[in-house]
Amino acid sequence: MTALQQYQRLEASGLWRASPEVQRREVIVSIGEATLVISDTRERPLTHWSLAAIARAGAGAGAEPGTTVYHPDGDPAETLELAPGEAEMIAAIETLRAAVERRRPHPGRLRMTVALAVLAAITLGVALWLPQAMRGQAIAAVPEVGRAEIGAELFRQIQRVTGPPCHTPDGRAALDRLARRIPAPGGPGHLAVMRDGVRGTVTLPGGTILIGRALVEDYDDPDVVAGFLVVERLRGERHDPLADLLRQSPLWASFRLLTTGALDDATLARYGERLLTRQASALDDETLLARFETAAVRTTPYAYALDISGGGNAGADRGRPDDRARRAPGHDGQRLAAPAGHLRRIGGCGEPCRAVIGRHRTRRAGRGMDHQKRQSPGAHRRAFTD
Repeated sequence: MTALQQYQRLEASGLWRASPEVQRREVIVSIGEATLVISDTRERPLTHWSLAAIARAGAGAGAEPGTTVYHPDGDPAETLELAPGEAEMIAAIETLRAAVERRRPHPGRLRMTVALAVLAAITLGVALWLPQAMRGQAIAAVPEVGRAEIGAELFRQIQRVTGPPCHTPDGRAALDRLARRIPAPGGPGHLAVMRDGVRGTVTLPGGTILIGRALVEDYDDPDVVAGFLVVERLRGERHDPLADLLRQSPLWASFRLLTTGALDDATLARYGERLLTRQASALDDETLLARFETAAVRTTPYAYALDISGGGNAGADRGRPDDRARRAPGHDGQRLAAPAGHLRRIGGCGEPCRAVIGRHRTRRAGRGMDHQKRQSPGAHRRAFTD
């Protein structure tokens, strides 16, 4: 032990007692190779204490203040008292005791360390796994009716920012026809044109899509609105709106949904504000082209609505030299009519909302020529047709 080398010649005087029945006697204390040597005044060794087995005790009654008392570990009857003046020897003994204590095995410390490490790993795993697992369980537990209810409540919260949707009987009928023309996976879904706050389109849980009035105000071609709906439907299939809502909300919202089947108004209001201001997620061109072809909707109007120069929409604009809307399987006879002026003013959004969605008329089999004859010369067809 290297600590012994500096104390080899250190000596001090003290009072030693072999047992409580005998008188204390003055002794000389020195540090040996591995023991504390206690000798009489003639330097004859009286006893040896192992340095690894020295314990410290409190000073007894009548002892000088500051006196330090030691005894062999396990034998408190034999004692050695060192006066405060022997501070160097006391410091040496304490240094050696500390060195021995550090090298002594500590039963249970390894087990405690392992237990704490395991507990930390479990805590970390739960912290990383629990939120995702709870959200996934909540999403799986909500039926379609529940999604629709959450979407309706979220719609009400959003209207505090956007105002009520545009509505007239003719406009509602046109939107319903458009919803059937470009349906959601579980049915037609619900469409609403919003006065303010919505840029492009936004999908709510339950399949409702909010449409910014600029899409129907600023473009005569119905394929623009239809193109945005095709993209929004695809985006809603790729990214579950309810899952997105829960990811953007605190964990307790998922717990509340899992236990009560509903979300509080504050959570819906916060998410609604984020939903209206964030950037829409991008989709790859090949997937978009395939979906446009399946829906039989022209891509060029949508591409130019995104970028009037057409330079940033090569993916959505390529592959169709004449860009004709193609009929697709499952759309027997359904297409979008696309002459200019297809969208006309119907009101219902107040004076600022000028042109929202045009009236629709149905082109029925057997009435083609007769119906055309009844049109006034030069009149435009403004309809989403079957």
